[in-house]
Amino acid sequence: MSKYAAILHMEKPELNLEFRAAHLDYLQNLEQQGKIFAKGPFTDGAGGMVIYLADSLEEAQELAGQDPYVLQGVRRLELHEWKA
Repeated sequence: MSKYAAILHMEKPELNLEFRAAHLDYLQNLEQQGKIFAKGPFTDGAGGMVIYLADSLEEAQELAGQDPYVLQGVRRLELHEWKA
């Protein structure tokens, strides 16, 4: 299993609070499945990052792309394989 860094750039801060609970619920569910290594917001408000655990880039793209923040256009997804 590899690690993939999903950088979530803030695009629509006015929608952030509206979709925050759905975003956190989504990540909590994936965390319980063992699909998340680490997660958290950037302290400057520019967005946040999630490190996914996945078998392939395609799986990581699917996981990250289903985040409500990404689906609703609140955050713009940038995804990279991450070598710790």
